[in-house]
Amino acid sequence: MSEDPQPDTYFERIVDSGALADYLKAQLGPAEPYDISHHGEGHSNETLFVTWGDTELVIRRPPPGEVASSAHDVLREYSVVDALQDTDVCVPPTVAACEDHSILGSDFYVMEAVDGDVIRTAVPDRFETSEHRRRLGTELVDTLVEIHDVDYESVGLGEFGRPAGFTERQVERWRKQFEWAAEVTFEDRRVPGIEDVGEWLAENVPETHPHTLVHGDYKLDNVMFGPGTPPEIVSVFDWELSTLGDPRTDVGWMLSFWWDETDPDPPGSTGDLYPTFMRHPDYPTRRELVDRYERAAGIEFEHQRFYRVLAVYKLAGLGEMFYRRYLEENANDPLYPKMEDGVPELADRARRIIDGNEPL
Repeated sequence: MSEDPQPDTYFERIVDSGALADYLKAQLGPAEPYDISHHGEGHSNETLFVTWGDTELVIRRPPPGEVASSAHDVLREYSVVDALQDTDVCVPPTVAACEDHSILGSDFYVMEAVDGDVIRTAVPDRFETSEHRRRLGTELVDTLVEIHDVDYESVGLGEFGRPAGFTERQVERWRKQFEWAAEVTFEDRRVPGIEDVGEWLAENVPETHPHTLVHGDYKLDNVMFGPGTPPEIVSVFDWELSTLGDPRTDVGWMLSFWWDETDPDPPGSTGDLYPTFMRHPDYPTRRELVDRYERAAGIEFEHQRFYRVLAVYKLAGLGEMFYRRYLEENANDPLYPKMEDGVPELADRARRIIDGNEPL
């Protein structure tokens, strides 16, 4: 059995290989080989890849240490992925969920691995044609429409959230998340203008919105494309922020990661958060993505500036939580220390959108 090759003990903090083996044996029966590796690409919940005999598994668990209230709820994530198994939304097959902290020190859940590619900073060579570049963008939109089309009552998610007043609560929730992080981070440095962005959002919350299932973290690197062509999404991941609420928040979040040809360069300290390969003229623009979404979903993307600012504000809040975890030595993600400068740069971006200097 191999273990994570990191020189520190972070791997040992997030997995007890013996206890996990006993759990999987009880759930799935004995198997060989047994191998665990730590997937370091995500920036929130921890992901482990496990080989259990002939089966490839994925385990999701929270990071170690103190976390912000309501963050990293992996059992909630499991409940929505499990509920979507027989819908049009592509999700990984679920295996089991566990509340017994004696195994990994936290809640966790197990799902089967899915074969394909997650696109982060570059696309696979097989997608490097004009037709496939465009299809990559339209697949992203069409899958989001499938999520928003889910009859959440019929799949058992009727109590999954409180859609009325969702958007207003989002502004308040992320203000509180930022304040939680700032208990530690503001001793190290401040974030100029972030309070002004929060106040602008509170003053501009739309009065009404549609009610749908929302993913909460829907973007290009949270979907997987199958191994063939043309580009086809075969799985949607990272449902930890999912709830019932305002579908336009998903649209704004997706757009905040889609860089147009005429946009300024992304913030320099945000690492791999912002791929820019979609600046190529073959890819659809943000405006084209919105037009396709509106036609397919039958939902108009009203108040677009608000939703795009909210997306950047949320990302700044996440970044500030990352930075707190770094300062408290509760993470080994190389992105986290970059948030010292990255979050102030995100605050500047939010202000650009407010001022109309980064149009849709």
